[in-house]
Amino acid sequence: MTKQPGRVPAAESDDPAAEAATPTNRPLPAPGAAVLALLALGWLTAMLWSTREAITSAAAGVTAISLSAFALPGVISAALVAGAAVALAAGNLLARRYGDWATLRFTGAIGGGMLVGLGSALAINLTYFDTSTTNVIAGTTAAAAIIGGAVAAARTAPAVGAVVTAALGTLLFVVAFSQARDPLFDLFGAGDSQQSVVDAAKWVSRTESLVAGLLAGLLAYGYLTWSRRRALRHDPEAPALRWPAYLLAGAGPGLFLLLAEVIIRVGGRSLLDLASALSEADAVAQTSLGTSRVDNGIWVLFVGALTALIAFGRTLGPAHNDDEPADSPEPVASEAAEPDPAEVFDRLDTDPAKADPSR
Repeated sequence: MTKQPGRVPAAESDDPAAEAATPTNRPLPAPGAAVLALLALGWLTAMLWSTREAITSAAAGVTAISLSAFALPGVISAALVAGAAVALAAGNLLARRYGDWATLRFTGAIGGGMLVGLGSALAINLTYFDTSTTNVIAGTTAAAAIIGGAVAAARTAPAVGAVVTAALGTLLFVVAFSQARDPLFDLFGAGDSQQSVVDAAKWVSRTESLVAGLLAGLLAYGYLTWSRRRALRHDPEAPALRWPAYLLAGAGPGLFLLLAEVIIRVGGRSLLDLASALSEADAVAQTSLGTSRVDNGIWVLFVGALTALIAFGRTLGPAHNDDEPADSPEPVASEAAEPDPAEVFDRLDTDPAKADPSR
């Protein structure tokens, strides 16, 4: 069958636009984004409800302000993760229907974060008591959700999904770890003296941060591995993520915690100042809690990044050196082509009768 004139076979095409349109060059989606969005929204709802119960059950006035300041970090962290998760699900939906456009992806991510932020702020204003702290909590929560949506606008969606998964698992672990604080205080030698209690609290905090970082790194690595396997089932030529994606995914939960601390100190500054002005003990408590949150975020960042990177490195095979000769018993073709001088000499016919008559 002859080729039609003027047409080039697909395998011989040198058009870069045609290659860019192939599925292998398109960015990979984040699997399970809808499930992550539902889980993150459920966690945000639980944090908002627990904060409301704590504030409304306390006496009006100074106690409500103090409890609001203590509950603010949990609400902000949950809003940050929920905004990123919903924005990630919205980005997957828009990419599936309209293609992967950077502007459309960023618009959808910001829209998803704004939807979570406005919904959270509306729920706070409608269900919380109308106090001086309500608007601060509502505004800071909305800002955190929008910032989380902006983070999810990154092109590498699987890495963002891994960060959301690991961050959500870290937040759940922190709440579960609170049940083990009292036995750990006894284990680390907390006694009747104040110094022993302070030393035990430091070790408990470090243990919590270390285990949270390990969990974050393993969850990030597990999500990226699962995402890779799903991508290969749909497209065997799907591009693989390199080590910086695993490093960023493992460090992502720690970055989220530090980003939440920045949002708290900027947006919730007035609430923290009110709580610190109640008494000298409240001022010391707020300062100590802020320092502890920063230390926890740094520990989770480095331990999570190192854990994910080590887990990824264990899957790599040995490097192949092209300069090393192949381990083959067969001789090299160039050496086999060279004749042996002894064999050439044996082949020479020295009989004069058989010599060439012309010589």
